[in-house]
Amino acid sequence: MKVVIITGMSGAGRSRAADWFEDQGYYCVDNMPPALIGSFLEMASADTNRIEKVCFVTDRRSGRFFDELSRTIDELRAREDIELSVIFMEASPSEIVRRYNEVRRSHPLTGGEASSDVIEKEGRELEPIRKKADFILDTTNLKVAEMYSELDHMVFGGSGSSNFSVNISSFGFKYGIPSEADVMFDVRFLPNPFYVPSLKKLTGNNRKVRDYIFRSELAGRFVDSVHGLIASMIEGYMNEGKYHLNIAFGCTGGHHRSVAIANAVAEEFKKDGMRVRVNHRDMDLQNKRK
Repeated sequence: MKVVIITGMSGAGRSRAADWFEDQGYYCVDNMPPALIGSFLEMASADTNRIEKVCFVTDRRSGRFFDELSRTIDELRAREDIELSVIFMEASPSEIVRRYNEVRRSHPLTGGEASSDVIEKEGRELEPIRKKADFILDTTNLKVAEMYSELDHMVFGGSGSSNFSVNISSFGFKYGIPSEADVMFDVRFLPNPFYVPSLKKLTGNNRKVRDYIFRSELAGRFVDSVHGLIASMIEGYMNEGKYHLNIAFGCTGGHHRSVAIANAVAEEFKKDGMRVRVNHRDMDLQNKRK
């Protein structure tokens, strides 16, 4: 029997993930107390009720969470008749706060407003369970369709080190620094297309803008240097149990230089066979605010 346990941070998208598993033919059970999982599986494996694929969503609301879930995971992994996958879902505190504020819901652990302090505390408390996970899914910058694509890769496309992903973003310093970035680079030292009338309203996705920026030898050398530096770090991150790396490139408005450089670095990692996601946070803000 294939068994999936989805756990992790409140507000990280566990219910959406369960919807995806249901579409894949899994029998999904939400908010199942870990102590009852074993009994449910015994019932589900009976000839009259035979279920081949089960997905459990469990979280801190289910009481004595840590001891029960940890013990349940160990017991299931010891069984030869069960193929277990544990997925831990998380997102940056600022993104989780935004999500709760957007839907005007209270945080389930406090019954009150979701704050960064509450979410960071939850993250620290969940660390023992996170370390037992087969997969870590950071949904900070993911749209629903992108999250489903990540789940598809996790379930059907392999596991272990192949699950590592490089998340690359561009941003404008004038709109604030991205709090979720693990590594951040300032590319304001490169020639700025903003001051070229024919390029001002274009973005770093445009070939003319890219060509203008990469006329400078500095741009090419910088991309090569960043690629080499980050590539040398990835093995260390994986050894420490980190499944993703968030890299951000910033320029003044997040419109030209950071976009072009982020794209160029992303292409280098794609050539390496890495899983890469690119997000241009502020690329369209300049024209929208006029």
